[in-house]
Amino acid sequence: MIYIRLKDGSQREYPEGISLLQVAESISSKMAKFAVVAVFNGQITDLNAMVHEDGELEIINFEDDRARLVYRHSSSHIMAQAVKRLWPKTKFAIGPAIDKGFYYDFDTDHTFTPEDFKLIEKEMESIIKSDYPFVRKELSRKDALQYFADRDEDYKVELIQDLPEDAVIGLYQQGEFVDLCKGPHVSSTGKLKAVKIMSLAGAYWRGSENNKMLQRIYATSFPKQAMLDDYLNKLEEAKKRDHRKLGKELGLFVLLDEGPGFPFFLPKGMVLRNELEQYWRLQHQKAGYQEIRTPIILNTEIWHRSGHWDHYKDNMYFTKIDEEDYAIKPMNCPGGILVYKQNLHSYRELPIRTGEMGLVHRHEMSGVLHGLMRVRAFTQDDAHIFMLPEQIIDEIKGVMNLIDLFYKQFGFSYHVELSTRPENSMGSQEVWDMATDALKLALEERSMPYKINEGDGAFYGPKIDFHLQDSLDRTWQCGTIQLDFQMPEKFDLTYIGEDGEKHRPVMIHRVIYGSMERFIGILIEHFAGAFPTWLAPVQVRVLPITERQHDYTETIIARLRDEGIRIEVDKRSEKIGYKIREGQLQKIPYLLVIGDKEIEANAVAVRHRKEGDLGAQGLDEFIAMIKTEITDKIIR
Repeated sequence: MIYIRLKDGSQREYPEGISLLQVAESISSKMAKFAVVAVFNGQITDLNAMVHEDGELEIINFEDDRARLVYRHSSSHIMAQAVKRLWPKTKFAIGPAIDKGFYYDFDTDHTFTPEDFKLIEKEMESIIKSDYPFVRKELSRKDALQYFADRDEDYKVELIQDLPEDAVIGLYQQGEFVDLCKGPHVSSTGKLKAVKIMSLAGAYWRGSENNKMLQRIYATSFPKQAMLDDYLNKLEEAKKRDHRKLGKELGLFVLLDEGPGFPFFLPKGMVLRNELEQYWRLQHQKAGYQEIRTPIILNTEIWHRSGHWDHYKDNMYFTKIDEEDYAIKPMNCPGGILVYKQNLHSYRELPIRTGEMGLVHRHEMSGVLHGLMRVRAFTQDDAHIFMLPEQIIDEIKGVMNLIDLFYKQFGFSYHVELSTRPENSMGSQEVWDMATDALKLALEERSMPYKINEGDGAFYGPKIDFHLQDSLDRTWQCGTIQLDFQMPEKFDLTYIGEDGEKHRPVMIHRVIYGSMERFIGILIEHFAGAFPTWLAPVQVRVLPITERQHDYTETIIARLRDEGIRIEVDKRSEKIGYKIREGQLQKIPYLLVIGDKEIEANAVAVRHRKEGDLGAQGLDEFIAMIKTEITDKIIR
């Protein structure tokens, strides 16, 4: 007999050789029905796997990120099986799960077209209906090479050749189809419910243009048709909210051939940007930060010393001044460090919190540029905190509180990931462990759930990343907190301790908006261009019905401007219905219609872009209402 401990702490006894799916069925038929995969003794494992030892078991369903990856990887095998049935001479490369879906790369004489999508989906549905079990097999490297060579699967052979001589090679079979794979997979093809092929693309084998171009089919899958329908609806909504389209329509920014990757902000875009920066400065002043400004060009020596040269030189821009080499900064931290070094600091001064809206440049490849989301010049709301070792936890929690304040202000929920030491990092493992443990402790003391993102830390230290969720359930990595013991060492940063001796401070690098440009792009799509009144470039547009109301209109405009309200007027000789529609298309929060009745009543007819006609109001009443909405930063 074996003993299995469940997530709730209970323990059950089972006969040796029982499958994990049978264990799930013994616990709850509902659990087994929706189970995707198991986690046994910390390893993600097939539900069909037999258990021969004691252990801890967690059964996870599609709501878990780990299960979604397994579900969609299994979906890619089913798509490959369908393609093999339809075009038997196809050769197979790789088919991983990705965010929101999966793909598979194929080598075939048949040229896929969108007209093939329905054929493939229909065959996938047949495979799903057949409910073939996913059966794992293991071969030696030699036998696996022979197996795939006999089937003329060149790409699989190449993948196996890269593995060690003593490697055990995993294969998975469903029905007649066998694929090279380490797994795990769902228990059977019938676990899939709703599939949709999304698009086609070309992809070089192993990402190298020296290799053959393959055909890549992208698709997605969900355990319920309603979930797929919701996803597809949100994709359509995302197209309507594309920040590049809305940015142009609303006059916020443009991207020009004269400066690819270097956005031009227009007057209305600058209003939005300035409001965000003003809010940033207000909250940072309250939180004890001092604002600085550092140069965008510094001597290359500083980038060698900081370590950025080894990690970022391929993405940096360079120039010569007085025959010396200089670089345009890709990061703000060396400048912030030089500011700290201008004075001798006492332990009584720490923590010192400095922040800047720092313009940085990075040489991104043209193929990855995307509106404001991926640019070559952007402004980071960078801050650097220099502190005593015993202040680390409180300072990290203070930054978490500030990030929480900002994201809630815009209506964003978020989740947190802790990124650990990457391969090309600086410093000893001991220092990295100390820094990582400090971040973990701060997260736990603040009772903030988090997941580990192995190997994705900065080259100088581990970090906490904040992934905000927008109104279309998409996630964006924006805020980050990086704990750094390396830079203070490299730049010989010191403070005078209570003992009168020099000591080394610890450093935090952090951003909240992240990139101002990217955050603005996210806001445009999150609000579909209909910004809260406090952020809206134009808060009120006045619409006189005829020329008779122009004098009264000027009085209203003057009064609103005196109150600091951003206002436009539409005096065109167009019908009032047309003017209203124009104002709604421009996403202006309030339209004030002025006719003879409004003049007689010394009032304005108020229309809200979302709530429609609010009726006539006295001007003082309207001003009081909108100023409260602006001051309190209300989202209606």
